[in-house]
Amino acid sequence: MRDAGYVYVNIDDTWEGTRDKDGVLHSNDKFPDMKALADYVHSKGLKLGIYSSPGPNTCARFDGSMGHETQDAELYASWGIDYLKYDLCSYHNGVMRKTYPGDDAESQRKQFAMMRDAYERMHQALLKTGRPIVYSLCQYGFDSVWQWGPEVGANLWRTTGDISPNFDRISLIGREQAGLARYAGPGHWNDPDMLEVGNGKLTLDENRTHMGMWAMLAAPLLAGNNLSQLTPELTSILTNREVVAIDQDSLGKQADRIYAEGPVEIWARPLADGSKALAIFNFGEQRSYLRGISLHLEEAGAAASWHARDIWMAKDLGQISDSNAFTIPRHGSILLRLSK
Repeated sequence: MRDAGYVYVNIDDTWEGTRDKDGVLHSNDKFPDMKALADYVHSKGLKLGIYSSPGPNTCARFDGSMGHETQDAELYASWGIDYLKYDLCSYHNGVMRKTYPGDDAESQRKQFAMMRDAYERMHQALLKTGRPIVYSLCQYGFDSVWQWGPEVGANLWRTTGDISPNFDRISLIGREQAGLARYAGPGHWNDPDMLEVGNGKLTLDENRTHMGMWAMLAAPLLAGNNLSQLTPELTSILTNREVVAIDQDSLGKQADRIYAEGPVEIWARPLADGSKALAIFNFGEQRSYLRGISLHLEEAGAAASWHARDIWMAKDLGQISDSNAFTIPRHGSILLRLSK
């Protein structure tokens, strides 16, 4: 996975121990030496991520960073941490609500200002360490975070609630990214949550559709499955170089939906070399035979006579036109790279 482009090994909640009398947070017995762990991860050509909250507590009720932003940022830097997931949790559900109760416009404005200030405090604390640390906001899409995330230094921000290994949930989250492309770009990304590839009872087609849609969305690819249980099939999906290349394309343009009718949707994004990525999704419960449905090449920025490559099949299809027909299984997809 490292050689396919995966960089960060991220620790989520429950690594925390207690704060000492000086307010310094210590890790618990599961992580007895964070500095040694970071050094080990770095020795493998990887980077290490960690988790905290802008509130007094994390989601699992461990100590958050409220009032300790500078201390915690300096601690992470001293350990050699490279990535921070900052999860709203108790800040949203506790402190703000108690300080400004009610749902009137003025209370909401004050709550929003407090929350932004909390994110900005950690942003400034991270900058002062002098260590490059990716800053990930777990904001669940509240308050249109994509509109202001870059202003508080975020490199990525969650656009939705939590994902689960259920195709209905995965497809809903993916489709909710429509219209958000203008907020994404190099250094600041929409994050539709981690990959569930290999979790639950997802089929081969569902796993490919999930991975392909996240690649089209230029989404951060955070594998959320048990890597010790990877099968060759799952490995081939997560490490498909052509799919990862679309996701990580240097132009950084997230896909837009260019067609939707019934269960079929077509999404497209431009790529740095002038080619286009085109994905056709079947979100329905029956097999879809695409004959008479235009591929909408013009809307994708392509044209008839361009050549197509089927990424999942690793097969060159030759010249393509709007009238090309495809058969897409239930919850399946076609991922094409189009070039002149």
